[in-house]
Amino acid sequence: MKKGQSKVQLYVGTRKGAFIFSSDPKRKAWKVTGPLHTGWEVNHLDRDPRDGRLWAAINTSWWGNDVQVSADGGKTWEKSSAGIAFDKERGLNLNRIWRIQPDRASRPQTLWCGVDPGALFRSDDGGKNWSEVRSLTDHPSRSKWNPGGGGMMVHHIIPDPFDAKRVSVGISVAGFFRSDDDGATWKPYNKGVIADFQPDKFPEVGQCVHSMHPGGRAGWIFQQNHCGVYRTTDNGENWTDCCKGLPSRFGFAIAVDPNEKETIYVFPEISPAERYMCGGRLGVYRSRNGGKKWELLKRGLPQSGVYTQVLRHGSATDGCERAGVYFGTTAGELYASVNGGDTWSRLASNLPSIISVEARDFHE
Repeated sequence: MKKGQSKVQLYVGTRKGAFIFSSDPKRKAWKVTGPLHTGWEVNHLDRDPRDGRLWAAINTSWWGNDVQVSADGGKTWEKSSAGIAFDKERGLNLNRIWRIQPDRASRPQTLWCGVDPGALFRSDDGGKNWSEVRSLTDHPSRSKWNPGGGGMMVHHIIPDPFDAKRVSVGISVAGFFRSDDDGATWKPYNKGVIADFQPDKFPEVGQCVHSMHPGGRAGWIFQQNHCGVYRTTDNGENWTDCCKGLPSRFGFAIAVDPNEKETIYVFPEISPAERYMCGGRLGVYRSRNGGKKWELLKRGLPQSGVYTQVLRHGSATDGCERAGVYFGTTAGELYASVNGGDTWSRLASNLPSIISVEARDFHE
């Protein structure tokens, strides 16, 4: 591709390394690079839109956890300074690095990192040094936090694009927390979100957020929870249940169209116990009005014998004029739609189990 042209890239993290899929904005043909970080579980791989660097959150049972950065599109990688770790006096072990989240364009050196056990780290020097956001780790409600099936982790981080001091996180199993003072203090905001596995079905803290995404308007955030799909239009002060019309309340991933502010995509699973796609078929549900009404999208997707999942980081949209929608499965299949989900094509199969998918469009 000639220098200066537009490019779309997908960053796919798997149980055995990562892959980069590249195309032009027509998205008809894709070039694949990888595997990268072979031998590692790549929990999250993404491109920082502010400077083009790639960030990888990688983990293994043998060698521990690491944050790696690439300044040349993934050709070479280096460790992010001394890495991310708790101070020894904290008595906490870093079990898994879940996500690297760039901050806003107005703060080009700030990054956030969510980890297990339920903690948030921050860098204000471009990833050279990281510090624990102890105000979240030491929150008074922490005794009520518990690990879910994947551990107890901060897995989604939203620096508010409309408020420079606001940042929100999703914690499993604790709920949605928000800071209005740049991380100095935090409050849980889970009003209206059910936790049907708890003695108190609507606790202040104890909900299991699976994934969340800003809605493109001030105050709007969507979340896929262990117990349903929800929408807030006031930064979490109140949550609206959006499950009517879905075959199940349970699922992990959610994606939001950046151009159509109320168009969202979810991937319902049959139940928390069985954890595979509803009806044994691969189906994506789309709402064009913020979760008020849903439609099943299945053209181009297998409709029988599907016993796989789309994990919490496993779906994404790009920012093209008509946004592409992408998702990966635990069976190692990667799917794409360039018409809002009306039809789907399979970009890859036989990859290792897919953990995460991110999509970015940019000029070289």
